[in-house]
Amino acid sequence: MADRIYDLIIIGAGPAGLSAAIYAGRATLDTLVLEADTVGGQVTTTAMVYNYPAAPAIDGTKLMHQMQQQTQDFGVAIKKDRIVKFDLDGEVKTLTGESGHQYQTRSVIIATGASPRHAGFVGEDEFRGRGIAYCSTCDGELFTGLEVFVVGGGYAAAEEADFLTRYAKHVTVLVREGEFQCPPLTAARALDNPKVDVKYHTEIEMVRGDQYLTEMTLVNNETKEKTVYHVDEGDQTFGVFVYVGTKPATDLLPATLKKTPQGYLKVNQNGETALPGVYAAGDVIDKDLRQIITAAADGATAATKAEEYVSAQKKRLHIPVNRPKPKPVGKTSSVVDKSATKHTGKWFTPDLVSQLSPIFARLTKNATLQVLSTGDELSQELIAFVQELAGLDSHLSEVTVDASANLDFAPQLRLLVDGKATGLQYAGVPTGHELNSLVLGLYNVAGPGQEVAPDLVARIKQLPTTKFEIGVSLTCHFCPDVVAACQKMASINPKITATMIDLAHFKELREERQIMSVPATMINGGPVIFGSQTLEQLVAAAEEAK
Repeated sequence: MADRIYDLIIIGAGPAGLSAAIYAGRATLDTLVLEADTVGGQVTTTAMVYNYPAAPAIDGTKLMHQMQQQTQDFGVAIKKDRIVKFDLDGEVKTLTGESGHQYQTRSVIIATGASPRHAGFVGEDEFRGRGIAYCSTCDGELFTGLEVFVVGGGYAAAEEADFLTRYAKHVTVLVREGEFQCPPLTAARALDNPKVDVKYHTEIEMVRGDQYLTEMTLVNNETKEKTVYHVDEGDQTFGVFVYVGTKPATDLLPATLKKTPQGYLKVNQNGETALPGVYAAGDVIDKDLRQIITAAADGATAATKAEEYVSAQKKRLHIPVNRPKPKPVGKTSSVVDKSATKHTGKWFTPDLVSQLSPIFARLTKNATLQVLSTGDELSQELIAFVQELAGLDSHLSEVTVDASANLDFAPQLRLLVDGKATGLQYAGVPTGHELNSLVLGLYNVAGPGQEVAPDLVARIKQLPTTKFEIGVSLTCHFCPDVVAACQKMASINPKITATMIDLAHFKELREERQIMSVPATMINGGPVIFGSQTLEQLVAAAEEAK
């Protein structure tokens, strides 16, 4: 059962959900944001955002982090859970999470967003992770020095083609229409880049290969002429990045919510759905322009209408409106004297330390950060990182030992609690986005830990000896969730080990397992599982691998 009735629950923490949370928090609604995957949504897969007001060029992840911080400044909590059941009739709605927890609320904003669509050519699914990719910031580095093709003719295709030239030796954009379907200034990012060529009226018919992608058949959709591209001599593979639109995340929503044939939710100009008290915002709704700024506007509108709805309901039911005083912002905000804050070192800025301090304050056990060193430059980098991290809290200490001769991946960081191995391991330096998985790992083994549904805990405890290896890129926004899920299992079951592997430093593994996309999860040395996976999915995969 739910332990409280919220005024508003927002499902999804992309730009629409976070904008709604900011407006709801400012209106002092008792609000909760639920996010199944990555806070920030699809924006975190965008290398640079060029069209958001007052931020002419900003990293997508940074922009969403700023929105998240603003949301939290207004007192709105963000919780990780995937809603699997929606009971939206009646004045109090009930949402059931994958965790088993039930949430009750007077109003709901659905901001679940959308995921990348597949182009539909033969071999697309077969070679996903072995040449076919959908996220340039996650996988772009893995195609360094190789030929890359971008499929699409919209905003994302033009912008990501430009970004991919940082890694690829050359990029070719395959546009189905006779021109780009985005404003000229955006298209110019690809057209004006000397490392980018564009082929119009061109589609992929099929891709082929043995272990990697090595051949592709293109067709001109006007002349029907076909051409075959073979991987360049000396290259092992080439890349195809697909940007052909999105599929709305509406499959689990009840039929009482009206949708278009493509699955987008139908709403009026106020974001209202067919059900009273239920609103929708962002890429999940039926609209013409899907951009960060329009998603943010949708969220603001929906939150404003939700506030009106909740206030009217409480007034009608004679429920007192007891709202907390909003946190002062703007000219009344307190001023922090940054001159009094000393820089803590190379790895951890004062801002980052302030974010980590509340988490470390909840640690109840002593954790040792053990570095298995080979004495090389990467080992020294890892040692410096660990020494600085250990200095942030009294529950943390560090020790360096020589790496074993038969250690597969070194240097390596291992977490010990009260001197005992926990099964949480990191090959390489867990910085970038992987700092999230390391911090969660410490929280899970030396603190209260994340909540997991009891039935799932029971299944995890029944697993036999299991070895998870998760190939990651430090720029990947989806990798930390997979690493954290596998390591959560290790924190529950001592027979499980879960090792994060930074593929930038272990080329042999990439070549041996034909990995060209991340996250890449391997269980007991079995087949590679590409892409984001939930804890439930990983448990099921481990059960099958027994």
